[in-house]
Amino acid sequence: MDKSLLLDLYELTMAQAYFVYKPQARATFDLFVRRLPKNRSFLVACGLEDILQYIKNWKLSASSLDYLRSLGTFSEEFLEYLCGFKFSGDVFAMPEGEIFFADEPVIRVTAPIIEAQILESFLLNTINLQSAIASKAVRVVLSANKRVVFDFSLRRTHGFDAALHAARSSYIAGCYGTSNCLAGKLYGIPIAGTMAHSFVLAFKNELDSFLAYAETFPKRSVLLVDTYDTKNGIKNAITIGLYLKEKKYNLSGIRLDSGDIVSLSKYARVMLDKAGLKYVKIFASGNLDEFKIRDLLRRGACVDNFGVGTNMGTSIDAPSLDVIYKISEVTDASGKFIPAMKLSKAKVTYPGRKQVFRVQNNSGKFTRDILGIAGEGLPGKQLLKKVIGRGRIIYKSPGVKKIREFTHSNLDKFPSSLKNISGKYKYPVLISPKLRSLRSVLSQQLRNNKIN
Repeated sequence: MDKSLLLDLYELTMAQAYFVYKPQARATFDLFVRRLPKNRSFLVACGLEDILQYIKNWKLSASSLDYLRSLGTFSEEFLEYLCGFKFSGDVFAMPEGEIFFADEPVIRVTAPIIEAQILESFLLNTINLQSAIASKAVRVVLSANKRVVFDFSLRRTHGFDAALHAARSSYIAGCYGTSNCLAGKLYGIPIAGTMAHSFVLAFKNELDSFLAYAETFPKRSVLLVDTYDTKNGIKNAITIGLYLKEKKYNLSGIRLDSGDIVSLSKYARVMLDKAGLKYVKIFASGNLDEFKIRDLLRRGACVDNFGVGTNMGTSIDAPSLDVIYKISEVTDASGKFIPAMKLSKAKVTYPGRKQVFRVQNNSGKFTRDILGIAGEGLPGKQLLKKVIGRGRIIYKSPGVKKIREFTHSNLDKFPSSLKNISGKYKYPVLISPKLRSLRSVLSQQLRNNKIN
């Protein structure tokens, strides 16, 4: 699919004005989240792989060029420029799976100003969706307390593209697999599924449906037991479990999708164990999120695996991030970079080319982040890595399994309070004295109209 016009009109109108009045200008833009959503103590960076491919493959197609020409808005000279457009700048980014906080640049772009501007909407759209889902999913995974979580969100996400990104982002966040077959194929994510109530209803009775499914899939049957009467459904599942056992197969599990999951799961565990089916897993699904999972486990639910759909795949309590893309420096007539910042009320930005420094103690635990000027001799690991140099991709994505491992090895180095889903813990993000001074001086200069 041609994605070359997946941008806002104002990116093209500004680009044409730059083409005329600032053809040699270069600029640096930062992409960051202004503030964390409610209940979030941290966010998970996700979407870099798609961004790199977009930048690499950006090319205006003939049909897109014809469309822009038909608008009567753009000059032929500018359209010819777009025909030969190829990104030539540098991009620094946090790797996927990195933990980040408000005001920290996730991506930093330094390039001819037209090129940097044209990337804006795709970068924002990609980081917004994928980081929002990954940040929601990691909370669900943490609340499950080492129990298995599956992404069941395909049918409720906002379009097929979002469904694929939700599956990938959720897997990176720690979900064990997805019900989305296409995501499984594209990303190598394990796929999983059970059966629908419609399958049970399609047979004369529940036991017949269970038997048909088990005989079709004797090595991987998970039976949905709540279509009619859940306790009777559990008894029917036990009958099938014993039948499979005689044939040297194991019933994989039963799924509870409604009712009092706590009491029903306890009842199911007792009945399954009494029948000699201790290996049968109990799945729970049905409008779950991190808070409901935490509540179920606190009340002693005997659930081994969770299938989580709508609330995770849409990040229902925080469906978008306050993610922005702001210019932080621009060249003057001589080609020298001059710091830039915004002074709008409650939207003041930090000027200059920046880096995020993450500080560890002697035990290897992260204690604070420092937002400083790139090149400052500050302590800590530098989070922004160079991924594109002079237009060439120099970073190879490690793949979703490695990113998934990185996400959780990363989280293990943070204080345990950070992972509490209440979102009350505030991880320290400090501003370096040098950056603070630059912001103060530039702010005063701008207010005095010394920079026009």
